[in-house]
Amino acid sequence: MARATVGGVRVAVIHETGQKAGRERRADADFPDTDLLVFGHSHIPWDTVSPAGMRLLNPGSPTDRRRQPTGTWLTLALAGGVVQDLQWHHVPPVSR
Repeated sequence: MARATVGGVRVAVIHETGQKAGRERRADADFPDTDLLVFGHSHIPWDTVSPAGMRLLNPGSPTDRRRQPTGTWLTLALAGGVVQDLQWHHVPPVSR
């Protein structure tokens, strides 16, 4: 896990958060001093807000789309204590 404050946003990055059911409540319990939690593992895009107001983002994967129609990744800006300009980017599947 890595933690940093960027643009006034308290960010944590972790590989896995467990199953999707109950994810937001677990994140609130596990990361109480976090504004933005970025995670991966599933390769499935995710963008939600926890009951405590934490943003949870999984950018997906540009290379291993699993059950998704396209590969994905995202960009965003952190400034003024908020996530700004979040954009999802899609990578079409490669024909083989």
